[in-house]
Amino acid sequence: MNHNAPICIFDIETIPDTQTGKLLYPQLADLSEEEAITELQKIRQEEVGSDFMRLPLHKIACLSFLWFENQTLKLHSLSLENHDEQGILSTFLRAFNKKPTLISWNGANFDLPVLLYRMAHHKLNATALLQGNNSAKGYLNRYSQSHIDLMQKFSFEAWGNKQKLDIIASLCGFAGKGEIDGHQVVPMVLEDRWQELTTYCESDVINTWLIYIRYQLLTGEIDMQTADNAVNFTKNYLQTLTNADGKPRHARFYEE
Repeated sequence: MNHNAPICIFDIETIPDTQTGKLLYPQLADLSEEEAITELQKIRQEEVGSDFMRLPLHKIACLSFLWFENQTLKLHSLSLENHDEQGILSTFLRAFNKKPTLISWNGANFDLPVLLYRMAHHKLNATALLQGNNSAKGYLNRYSQSHIDLMQKFSFEAWGNKQKLDIIASLCGFAGKGEIDGHQVVPMVLEDRWQELTTYCESDVINTWLIYIRYQLLTGEIDMQTADNAVNFTKNYLQTLTNADGKPRHARFYEE
């Protein structure tokens, strides 16, 4: 697979933003972090029947991205274990100096808007995110080729046809999400289960990358042999990744 620009496949995991939440709901002011999160979720549940927060009230707990450049892959994770949220954002922004092509699953409707809201919260310069990798359309423009949202591509832009990442990954024969889902993100953060969280976030990134390879095959950008080679190349790279205890980090993706 040959690309002029680097490719950045990314995903975020979030928790409710209690700082802003306490400003919006003064009755939460004296609550602990855990108590405030619980109450914010209850308020949201009462408002719309779901505890999924409004986009501006998502705080980034983990950001993972896979970088493909010069036929090399590199997987990164930034989390609240070792960074504050501003540090996560500032570090990720530096990657845009190389003007990569962004690849995501539902990034246009969730990840990118959340990133922009959080950059506004922290008073960061988001010019690189707004400009994209060409002068005509930035990463936030829905018609830009600077950012390819695979959920939109597979749905033909029809909201009622949007599918979950896990479903399309399984359809294509990839590992999918496994036993963890997004509802477990808040408990993982509150219980300091950072390895589980970053591994989960990374698995979404890996699935998105593998689906992108399949999408390239669908659109005729690559042939079957190139697609198979790219998948095998990815599996070989993943076999080099281990946790702190030396155990394989993403064995689900290469063990049959």
